[in-house]
Amino acid sequence: MTTRILPAVGDLDAARSVITLLSQLPDAEPATPAGDSTQLIDTLARLAGEALDELPEVVLVHERIGPVPALELIREVSLRFPSVGVVMITADASPNLFADAMDSGARGLVTLPLSYEELANRVQAAAQWSAGVRRHLTSGNDVFTGPGGTVVTVTGAKGGVGATVTAIQLALAAQASGNTVALVDMDLQTGDIASFLDVQFRRSLVDLALITDISPRVLSDAVFTHSTGLSLLLAPGEGERGEEVSDRSARQIVSALRTRYEIVVIDCGGQMNGANAAAIEMADVALLVTTPDVVAVRGAKRIVRMWERLQIRKAEETVTLVNRLTRNTEIQPPLIQKITGTRVASAAIPANFKELQASIDSGRLHELDAKSTVKQALWGLAGELGIVKEGATAKKSGGALVKRGSGAFKNDRGSIGRPRRRRDGSGRGPGDSEGTR
Repeated sequence: MTTRILPAVGDLDAARSVITLLSQLPDAEPATPAGDSTQLIDTLARLAGEALDELPEVVLVHERIGPVPALELIREVSLRFPSVGVVMITADASPNLFADAMDSGARGLVTLPLSYEELANRVQAAAQWSAGVRRHLTSGNDVFTGPGGTVVTVTGAKGGVGATVTAIQLALAAQASGNTVALVDMDLQTGDIASFLDVQFRRSLVDLALITDISPRVLSDAVFTHSTGLSLLLAPGEGERGEEVSDRSARQIVSALRTRYEIVVIDCGGQMNGANAAAIEMADVALLVTTPDVVAVRGAKRIVRMWERLQIRKAEETVTLVNRLTRNTEIQPPLIQKITGTRVASAAIPANFKELQASIDSGRLHELDAKSTVKQALWGLAGELGIVKEGATAKKSGGALVKRGSGAFKNDRGSIGRPRRRRDGSGRGPGDSEGTR
């Protein structure tokens, strides 16, 4: 049996050395090395989207791969592509690293300098394990074998521009179309999703922050199931505890969620911290919400430039939503697109807070009238972003029509933008609880 091997090695000399040895292994088929963590995940996601059998049996991760640290990368590959055997290449053969690598999901370690015998043994063992897992997966009918659910982050250009209302309505639209949906409040200091949906809760993101292996049971214990069917993972009630959620914790949490849900919508608020920067970096769709005024548009431009400087996300991979737009507004979407360098969503949300006020004040945003122009626009945006199912083209939920978007901005996964995995930046500010006011 041919063993397909995908190395992830950033250094060119090291990559050549690895490929030379791999080419000598019997029945080995080494692929072109992935130069960084982003390329590795993108390649695996593309292959998994085609078919489970297209994935390589073995992935080799060099300890100096970047920008995501090797152990975190191994954990993400193991969570998202459980049928792939991961082997770590490292100069550190200490028991502590071995234990950490195994905890992250690696099937073995190969020490530097590389030796043919050790590499052959580790690759063969990982390939055999991979073959066994694939036989098990293909024996069931309800096992998900794709690249994982779609992650959508919603960020405000500043506080109070409507990011939370947008996130909630996008999640409701996706859920109404038949998707399994998780709604995450990553505004760690001032998150208000619980208030908007009238939820009393005890568990939060913090309960997952220090857990190194987030199993399905652990995840379900932290998630609150709302009456709408949404699974909610909420910000801590004590804002100061938000500091306990690191960028590493956020990566693990997002990775665990996308293996359990078809759609994951994350409210990132209007300020940056390491946790929500990691979420934005991992997102398939990064939505930036602004209002058509000078202060908010400047804030949007500032955020986009910061994401680029920190290598979190490129401007052209970001979608901007214009909220509270009126016909007489001086700053129109084409100008915002030019200023920010992002793609502006064709859906624009009208300035009609009167429709929202009663639902927001009562904490019943999920019961917003289907005739609301704001709700209709936001559910239309869900279709444009590709987070409603194909069969939901004319599906009604409470009278609100859910439509699939035209797909002008879609990539091969049906989403706008693509995953980014680089380095973290630095939550969101108060005021976003005002929704689209």
